[in-house]
Formats: sequence, structure tokens, C-alpha cells
Amino acid sequence: MNDSSTPSTLLELLHAAPASHTALLVPETGVRITYATLRQQVAALADAFTAAGATRGDRIALVFPNGVAAIASFLAAAAAGTAAPLNPGYRHDEFAFYLEDTAAKLLVVPPEGAEEAQRAAAGRIPILTLETSAHGAVHVKDAAAAASRTTPAPSPDDVALVLHTSGSTGRPKRVPLQHRHLATSARNIADTYRLTSSDVSLCLMPLFHVHGLVASVLSTLLTGGTVVVPAKFNALSFWRTVRDCGVTWYSAVPTIHQLVLARSSGKERPAGAEKLRFIRSCSAALPVEVAQKMEAAFGAPVLEAYGMTEAAHQMASNPLPPGPRKPGFVGQGTGVGIAILDDQGQILPAGKQGEVSIRGTNVMHGYLNCSSPDASRK
Repeated sequence: MNDSSTPSTLLELLHAAPASHTALLVPETGVRITYATLRQQVAALADAFTAAGATRGDRIALVFPNGVAAIASFLAAAAAGTAAPLNPGYRHDEFAFYLEDTAAKLLVVPPEGAEEAQRAAAGRIPILTLETSAHGAVHVKDAAAAASRTTPAPSPDDVALVLHTSGSTGRPKRVPLQHRHLATSARNIADTYRLTSSDVSLCLMPLFHVHGLVASVLSTLLTGGTVVVPAKFNALSFWRTVRDCGVTWYSAVPTIHQLVLARSSGKERPAGAEKLRFIRSCSAALPVEVAQKMEAAFGAPVLEAYGMTEAAHQMASNPLPPGPRKPGFVGQGTGVGIAILDDQGQILPAGKQGEVSIRGTNVMHGYLNCSSPDASRK
């Protein structure tokens, strides 16, 4: 549950670790970013976004592949306004829809790879380009746009992040997550897996989804650990990255787990796997047979979790050993109350099927653009 040790905003969360400790590690280049450097970059980018016209509540669209720039710009956008990360793989018409649907006031992109987003925003939304140096320094390309302007600190009730989810209605719905929602969820995850500053998380999930942002990144930063952030998942280099970076845990969807498992000979434990405390699976059901084969091949407990965007990600998880792990089940609630309801909203007895209902400090207050009572119920 939420407690006095839980920061109430993402900026407070970022200041929970020693300045000299490594916050981010880029495996392709070996670049390490300390917490002090990350804080400085986030503050400078937030001031640049403010100078470009973003104010509290304004949506700042971000189009970045995984990396230092994706994390720094997300934290800065959440401080200056509201971060709205988008999939870099979207087509022009998809970017046009999401930029309009979020009412984005600013588009932030890398020097290359976001042409479709820029074309969708051209003439309508100001565009800022962020460059990343060989040493991992992220800065605004246009020096004029980075003119000094102090960004006021956000409050716990300010919306830090807006994401889209289709859910049960089909039409994408906007999910507003406040700073307190994200900070609470990060604390719940950290408590579930007993994360410490000695942990090294390998971020394999895209940072335009809540899984990667909250489970892999925010929970690690909250506890002063290190996030290893490759540009993308690569099954060929996976175990080399785990070994060389001293990874102690990673979280992914079943598809990625199956790809990693497929490349295992099964005859001996992969080099680097000995440091893994646990492996987490979420965002889709993990086949029991896959989990059992992973544990046998990698020698680490596989913990299946249950999350959704509306709850700032995690709602339930199987516990670390020696707690009971039940294959094919998602475990118990983690910092939230969970009940199964019937069609009239009444709690059903154990063993009955119904609608999953959750309650907690990490749960959103309601969708932004949905008039359906059924879709908005929480």
C-alpha cells in the first residue's frame, strides 16, 4: 500500500537515489547516466518545454525509440505538462488521429525516424527536436527554444501521463494518470519484488506503454537501481546484455519470453542467468508450460503479474519465493483491493465468474473521452 516513503510526484521519485549511482545504462554503447545527470537533463528539458509554450496540463507528444532520450523526455514532459508518448511505428494517419485526440500542444522528436509524426503535425503543432550526444547528453537541437525558463514543480494531482487503451469498447479511450497514480504503482511494484539499489532492470518493453514505463523504469528509479535500456529487444544479444550488465530481473510479454526460451539449448544455464533474482511476465497470459520450461532452463522464478493502463499498470502478482506461486494464475492483489462483481455490481463469492473490480491509489479517476457508463465504471 501507499505509505509515507512513497514519493507523490515523478520528480520526487527521481530524487530518491544517491546522485552518483548509475540510473541508466545503454548496452549498445556502454554509456552510463548517473542520477545527478538524469535529474539535470530532466530539469533542462522541462524548462525547454515550458519555454516552448507548454504549461501545466498541456499534452506533450513524444515520439522516441527506447533509450535515454525517451526516458528523459517523458519525465520532463510530465514535469512541464502531461506526457503523451506515441508509438514511433505509427503511420501518418495514426499520428494525425492521436495528435488531435490528445490535443497535443507540442511534438518532441529525435533528429531521425519521426518523419510521419512531423508531417502530421506540420503547420499545426510546434515541433522540438532532441539530440543525444555520444556520451548520452540529451538536449534541444534549437538553442533558441531552450531559452531559460523555470518550470514550476508539479503537484501529486497533476496529470503526468496520458495513454490510449481500447479496452472493451473498441474505440481508443484516453487514460489520464496523475503523478500520485504512477508513484504509487511504482512503489507497489518495488514492494512486491523487494527491489533495492542493487537491482538492475532490463527494459525490453516499449516506452510508449505503461508496462515498460512503470514496471521496468519507474519502480527501478524509485529504489535507486539501474535501468538497462537497449534501443530494442534482440534475442540474439539478449543473454550477452544480461551477463555484461549484471541484470537481476526483467519484465516482458509472453512473446518475448518464448523467443528467449527458443534460443536456449536447455543443456546448461545461460551465462549471466545466475544473477537473475526473478523473471516477470505481464500484459498477456503466460502458458504454464512456458513458465515451467523457463524456470528449468534459467534457474530463476517466473512471476506472472496482472496489470492494466487504468491502474497505472500492476494490480496483482505472484510473490517471490518462498511465497506460493500458482502456475496459470496472476497471484494476489498488490496494493489494491480486488473483487469479482456480478452484473448488478454486487460482490460474488469465491469461485464465481464475473467482472474484475479494483480500488486503489494507483487507479485512474475516469476516462477523458468516454461517455459509456459501462466503460467508465471503476
